[in-house]
Amino acid sequence: MAIIMDTEAALSTSARPRRSLGRDVAGVATMILVGGIGYLLFPDNLALLTRIVAVGLLVLSLDLVTGYCGVATLGHAALFGSGAYAAGILSAHYGINDPLLMTLAGAVGGAAAGLVSGAIILRGHGLPQLVLSIALINLFHEFANKASSWTGGSDGLSGISADPIFGYFEFDLYGHTAYVFALILLLIVFVILRLLVRSPFGMLCRGVKEDPIRIRAMGASPKAALMKMYVISGAVAGVGGALTAITTQVVGLDSLSFTLSAETLVMLVLGGTGSLFGALSGTVIFMLFEDYVSAANPFHWLTMVGALLIGVVLFAPKGLYGSTATFFRRKRESGR
Repeated sequence: MAIIMDTEAALSTSARPRRSLGRDVAGVATMILVGGIGYLLFPDNLALLTRIVAVGLLVLSLDLVTGYCGVATLGHAALFGSGAYAAGILSAHYGINDPLLMTLAGAVGGAAAGLVSGAIILRGHGLPQLVLSIALINLFHEFANKASSWTGGSDGLSGISADPIFGYFEFDLYGHTAYVFALILLLIVFVILRLLVRSPFGMLCRGVKEDPIRIRAMGASPKAALMKMYVISGAVAGVGGALTAITTQVVGLDSLSFTLSAETLVMLVLGGTGSLFGALSGTVIFMLFEDYVSAANPFHWLTMVGALLIGVVLFAPKGLYGSTATFFRRKRESGR
């Protein structure tokens, strides 16, 4: 009997990676399908869809530090804006217009901002972390405003242009190339992050969120792990910022605003923290809902958005995606 039970446990354990891989493949296929449907159904509104992808990268980066590491922050737009300005400055001031190099510059700029932000924010816990993050986003915003010779200040950084990708695919006025480029970036980043959060390092970060004292007792450094994740998060957010600079050809101070940081946290909560799929679903739902209700009712759309968020927090505390996934998992387990 013991041998049979051990065999069943081993088979169950070996089946988990296959199930996880199957879910990942299905999720990526769904992302490609939804992206393709958006391309076909909304050919005149690809700019909005591209913006959703860029903000989705920002929400993914926030999920890394908040959902997986438990770090409270309301200043994550500092990383996004740093990436946008890094890509924009490379083009506007140095004449380097290759989209791939601009994306790389955005990742480096975001990672650098993540290093600075993490070094400061991680010195506090709970409410002090929130206060530090708010102070940082205001400092980044003010620095960009004062350094107008580089950033354009309140007028924004203009003069940005992007060469054709690989010399063949030009960024047209209708946004076809920009949207496809954004989707490819999103898929690449998403696959990398799925591997990251399931790696031993990702498990370590989850352990830090659950019980940092035990992690320290095991000989690991919680702060070092959080710093590494913050830098990775900054690189992801920087890619989103670079994508915005490349596709809109302008970078404004709104990319470093507290409002963007707060909306990013709302999107994450809406979809569900600690889940990359939840982060993306929350972004899509929030931005499409916001776009629709603001066009349908320009005077009361904020009320509708507020009602949606209250309903989600009260009746789906794990977020729309998180609560739905939990429901189906319990139903599947009860049917065994």
